[in-house]
Amino acid sequence: MHDVKFTAVLAGCGGISKTWLDAIKALDDLTIVGLADLNPAAAEARKQEFALPAAVSTSLEELLEHHRPDVVLDCTVPDAHCATTLTALRYGCHVLGEKPMAPGMKEAGMMVAAAAAAGKIYAVVQNRRYLDSIVNFRDLLRSGELGSLSTLNADFYLAPRFGGFREEMDHVLLLDMAIHSFDQARFISGADPVTVYCHEFNPAGSWYRHGAAAMAIFTMSDGSVFNYRGSWCAPGLPTSWQCDWRACCSAGTARWDGDDELHAEKVSGNEGFFHPVAKVAVPENKLLYTGHAGVIREFLDCLKHGSQPQTVCTDNLKSLAMVHAAIASAGQHAVVNLEF
Repeated sequence: MHDVKFTAVLAGCGGISKTWLDAIKALDDLTIVGLADLNPAAAEARKQEFALPAAVSTSLEELLEHHRPDVVLDCTVPDAHCATTLTALRYGCHVLGEKPMAPGMKEAGMMVAAAAAAGKIYAVVQNRRYLDSIVNFRDLLRSGELGSLSTLNADFYLAPRFGGFREEMDHVLLLDMAIHSFDQARFISGADPVTVYCHEFNPAGSWYRHGAAAMAIFTMSDGSVFNYRGSWCAPGLPTSWQCDWRACCSAGTARWDGDDELHAEKVSGNEGFFHPVAKVAVPENKLLYTGHAGVIREFLDCLKHGSQPQTVCTDNLKSLAMVHAAIASAGQHAVVNLEF
């Protein structure tokens, strides 16, 4: 049990809010006191579904003024993240928000500056960092068992039919989804991006208006290369939502399917045309909380202890920069240097 309790207003009661509220059910130190949505019926439906002791309003400011919560949980659409976060910080709230931080780097910079000025924590939900398998994959690569990392590949091929705003977005794959994969690459490698070359396109038969597929090559600060290939309109033979990963290192290779399969081999001798390899034992650590629950749990613990969550806005800005540099590269048909 956790002695320190927090109250929160959740802004945005669309589909993703259910994932957040399901995660919060496992936590005993966070109470939802308000639900804000431009569609009051959506907020009321979430209130009834989760039996929440929460007020419902179309106005976030009204809820913040009346309840003065500790935290705002931002589940709004991407275009509303900046306004929601700035409003919450103005009312003295900490903020945990959905990805991406903002539609552009200018807005994201404003949000980071506002959090610093308010002395509050603003962090972003990068839930894919909080999975047993990715932590084990990262730990294996950082152990040095396979030597130094040279190439990290991520394949993402799915065919979801969301309807709604995603099918009308510009750069839908890069802006709304690739942020996860790019952030995973930083988490796995421990390196930051330096340059990118990206080709973005809309495949034949796409039900998205723009940019449902992309290929991007990043050079990283440790000298390695991160190679991303993805599509949101690739029917058949789907990858995991977490991508299918291959890490090539100086003394071996590791593969992670994005779910539970993690395998590795390393060179075991120096004879023959192909040198012999041997299987490598992989870590089998288990997290207490995973996914959204893992992000929210760490966020609350940091509020209690005055520490910074690993997805704090100042760090997540680097993952967002990868997205916008990739978009810029695709538009310019040129290599782009990253700035953040």
